[in-house]
Amino acid sequence: MDWPVSRSRWRKRSQRNKPLFLLSLSLLLIFFLAVFLSSYAEIFRSLLPFPTKTLDARSPQCGAGGAPDLAGERFLWYAPHSGFSNQLSELKNAILMAAILNRTLIVPPVLDHHAVALGSCPKFRVASPTELRTAVWDHIMELVRARRYVSMADIVDLSLLASSMVKIIDFRVFASTWCGLNLERACFASLCCAVSKVGSLSGNFDQCRSLLSGLQGNIDQCIYAIQDDCRTTVWTYQQENEGILDSFQPDKELQKKKKTSYIRKRRDVYKAFGPESKAETATILAFGSLFTSPYKSSELYIDIHEAPRDTRIQSLLKEIEFLPFVPEIMAAGKDFAVNKIKEPFLCAQLRLLDGQFKNHWRATFSAVDQKLKTLNLELKANKVSGPIHIFVMTDLPMVNWTGTYLADLAKDASSYRLYTLLESDELVVQAAKKLMAAEHGLRSGFLPRNLDGMDKNNACDPVTLPEILLYIEEAVCSCASLGFVGTAGSTIAESIEVMRRNNVCKL
Repeated sequence: MDWPVSRSRWRKRSQRNKPLFLLSLSLLLIFFLAVFLSSYAEIFRSLLPFPTKTLDARSPQCGAGGAPDLAGERFLWYAPHSGFSNQLSELKNAILMAAILNRTLIVPPVLDHHAVALGSCPKFRVASPTELRTAVWDHIMELVRARRYVSMADIVDLSLLASSMVKIIDFRVFASTWCGLNLERACFASLCCAVSKVGSLSGNFDQCRSLLSGLQGNIDQCIYAIQDDCRTTVWTYQQENEGILDSFQPDKELQKKKKTSYIRKRRDVYKAFGPESKAETATILAFGSLFTSPYKSSELYIDIHEAPRDTRIQSLLKEIEFLPFVPEIMAAGKDFAVNKIKEPFLCAQLRLLDGQFKNHWRATFSAVDQKLKTLNLELKANKVSGPIHIFVMTDLPMVNWTGTYLADLAKDASSYRLYTLLESDELVVQAAKKLMAAEHGLRSGFLPRNLDGMDKNNACDPVTLPEILLYIEEAVCSCASLGFVGTAGSTIAESIEVMRRNNVCKL
């Protein structure tokens, strides 16, 4: 008979202590969860190629004790996106902005094709500048970890511009010196290894990511993160049209469909970020994307095509119309034209697999066919016999040519002789080795003043050789004496046309 009483007492005591028991259990679970998350974070950080510290509200980079090698310098950073042609276009605009604002341009690496996407300016649907800057930083660190880093200045020759018109600094030098990060995993040769192993500050990955991305907003005399983009702004220079409405505005249908209320104004970039502006004293001025393009009698984001009252900028505008590849790339292209093709040839650039181009094979092949018919008539008129030599630059692998116009050309050996290049070809591999050993990206820009005290023979494990086939193919096409036919709407075709107009291949 005692059991019911005992059970009753036990149940009452249990009910009375149940809230305390649940509270204790909850606290215990929270403790174990915190320990787990902390351990997971440490595991993730251990995978980074450089030391990190806890993010601090006070930024040592912004204080008086920050990187002494960079004292007094003011920098411009931006967020490139999409494929190489777009990245090159943005580099030109970045050079222009840096020169106008008298800032040192931080030159980024070549990003993977479409690793960072802008969106659509005409549709007013783009990633914010902060989102773009963050995505670019994260992708750069991904390139560093994978040892696939190659600077834009390793590919594009900036040496003449850097010596006279604009100051530049390689991102690796900047991140090593200003952020104190060890970026030896982004190096191929000794100079980079020496610079990247020596930082003026203790490395802080989180802090630098946050600052350059603008995640902390603007910090006086340190970082000014621009939030204006193509939805609200068209940058101009010396046009006396400050604050007026741009001719291109979202139409009523788009405003209703997207529920947008954007108004695009034309603004002078020098007045916005030059002397007496809030941005003037900031060590770093960070743009988002600097991509622009003509659109509906205006420009999507930057409308600076002349500066008649500023002879320095007017001269720079002419210089950046065409930025050549570095000598190693041009030499490889000429070598292939002279020693492999050996004859006058036509270049056919056929973009068939990417985006809009995969739906226009018929038009692309038709343009080549028409060009060949014209060439055949000219050769017959000049009584020239033999096959027409064609260098084919295409993203369609040769194993997939079966049943296409290219297969038909290849079969007609008596009339046409086709040539192609592969990333694995010895000519391309050797050019990549020479290019990386030259270290153009570092040598064309700012280097630390204490460089003489560094061990320039200090070796580190080299990065993976970059993929430079595209650039060598463009160089080959610039040498095509029988002409060039490109894919309509392709920025690669436009780049080749510019190279040919500037007569860069002198055989």
